[in-house]
Amino acid sequence: MLVRDWMTSQPVVVSPDTPVLDALKILKERGFRRLPVMEGERLVGIVTRKDLKDAMPSKATTLSVWELNYLLSKLTVSEVMARPVVTAAEGEYMEDAALRLQEHDVGGMPVLNDAGRVSGIITITDVLRAFIEIMGLREGGTRLTFDMPDVPGSLARATSAVSPSNIISLATTGHVGGNRRFVMRVVGEGSEGAAQRVRDAGIDVAQD
Repeated sequence: MLVRDWMTSQPVVVSPDTPVLDALKILKERGFRRLPVMEGERLVGIVTRKDLKDAMPSKATTLSVWELNYLLSKLTVSEVMARPVVTAAEGEYMEDAALRLQEHDVGGMPVLNDAGRVSGIITITDVLRAFIEIMGLREGGTRLTFDMPDVPGSLARATSAVSPSNIISLATTGHVGGNRRFVMRVVGEGSEGAAQRVRDAGIDVAQD
């Protein structure tokens, strides 16, 4: 799965000289949490709802309404945006983008096309949507979790045991006591009895 398949295309953007109040209004009206900041066709920053709200004067301020309005009218996105920007590429794998989101502790990244132009935005929500799709959750069926020796042939043994059911997703979750843990989802003929067939093949089903 590639980033281009899950990103939001043609994201709403703002310029560095956009007033903070205007940026907040855009986020509120459109239901977004972040906005790429563009100077012409060049990505120069990214600003989040939290960045903008943190820049607002404290409610405990002694400034008058007129002074507050004046200051807010002068405060622009360029003064609160984050830079440099962590980005993703259209053609990279979703798991690579997900890892970068985690490593940089960000909730979203602008996506660049082959020409280096912003073509979309990818967020944690998109990663979750992709994960749900990969695991086949919306297709129902039976979920099997089992530990197998981390050696060639283990997976073939497990997949053979679930036949004639159809495997729609398969993932591994690392090592457990020297074994590799597999999570499999099966549908179709005989899916209700798949767990027992796996047990009959001498494989310990941890969860089903």
